[in-house]
Amino acid sequence: MEKIKVMLKNRYLTAVSSIGLLTIIAGCATTESPQLATPSPVAESSAPPVNSSQPLTVSVNNPQTATNTKIQQYLNGLMAQGFAKEDQGIWMQSGNTLLANHQGTVPLSAASITKVATSLVALQEFGPEHQFITLIGTNGKIKNGVLKGDLIVQGSEDPLFVWEEAIALGNTLNQKGIKRITGNLIIVDKFYMNFELNPLKSGELLKQALNNQIWPPEAAAQYQTLPPNTPKPQIVIDGTVKISPARPSAVPLAKHYSLPLAELIKKMNQYSNNLMADMLADTVGGAKIVAQKAAAATGVPPAEIQLVNGSGLSEDNRISPRAVCALFMALERYLQPYSMTVADVLTVVGKDQGILSERPLPKLAVVKSGTLDNVSSLGGALPTKKQQTVWFAIMNRGENVEIFRTQQEVLLKSFLKDWGSVQASPPELTPNPARISKASRSEIVQ
Repeated sequence: MEKIKVMLKNRYLTAVSSIGLLTIIAGCATTESPQLATPSPVAESSAPPVNSSQPLTVSVNNPQTATNTKIQQYLNGLMAQGFAKEDQGIWMQSGNTLLANHQGTVPLSAASITKVATSLVALQEFGPEHQFITLIGTNGKIKNGVLKGDLIVQGSEDPLFVWEEAIALGNTLNQKGIKRITGNLIIVDKFYMNFELNPLKSGELLKQALNNQIWPPEAAAQYQTLPPNTPKPQIVIDGTVKISPARPSAVPLAKHYSLPLAELIKKMNQYSNNLMADMLADTVGGAKIVAQKAAAATGVPPAEIQLVNGSGLSEDNRISPRAVCALFMALERYLQPYSMTVADVLTVVGKDQGILSERPLPKLAVVKSGTLDNVSSLGGALPTKKQQTVWFAIMNRGENVEIFRTQQEVLLKSFLKDWGSVQASPPELTPNPARISKASRSEIVQ
């Protein structure tokens, strides 16, 4: 099911990605540099990760009787519908208290819950404020609106460079005084646009985006989502798109800064964008590195996190229910020094738009779901009155994922009836309001 919907999810993400993405800083560049520099991260917060001796997981033995009994009833109900008990996994804990455990240490197909591991490792690698910088330069001169030479685009693996970003960049180049380019559009390094990994295709998309006269319908539609009176870029490129295996000498013209990494991850998780997740996993060394570093960060045995990609788009991606909860808690621990919570990088039910908007899940829960043809998983944090924040993982496998989804929702609501629902998010599940102002931007190089 997730395989079928992947491109729809990607397009849906593109459709909403204009919110807060376009901040154009204008200026006049007067100083020229001999060549494009290697893109580097924007300065990050100096706050170190939390060093805590408290483990993220608890003993697998002696779960709370009442909660574990309800879990057994839930599993028996699935068995009555023909689902094998050994294909299901549950882990629930509150602080140092184990509430429920069914196959908690057995690695099971996690689907898109894999993205939580990718999120954690990417944040550890780069920091929440990291921005991917796309550098724009030229080997020519600008005169009377004409750039006589090539436009050189040096990518840095920005996973969310979409139509809106390209429009902002085009407007910045117009402000620089460029209306026509006599040479080629040259792509260097890993430049992605609209989730397209092929740099030649990404270059063709960028060429279209820079000239509103040749916009495809999709670009025109995305323009309508931008703030009123946003200029339409008009840059005619006479040449073709070419790929350069080496970084050529170039005079810098402009820079494009992506959203900070934390906001990129939030959008990736809201819309469960598989291509973004795989891109981010690649930036840290690939799925095996993600698995290794995620296991190290959580303290679970490496065998409990087995990944073949960073998105979860394979049933071979296996994570134990215990490890799922540990991943969420490791995210919480990592983000604390930055005055952030898991709600800054994951979906808050009832507040955030995304693929979970239509599911009747408990309000204010902070969650990530995963769906494949025969897999339905759900995990995260459930705020309650009696048990405080309950970290949970429900992992199901069988031929009817809709039944699993319905039963997951019923189960969580039954626990809320026992433990009491909260009217407002607790501090540990409240997003930092300062993150709302974070944005991508394009600027002229001074």
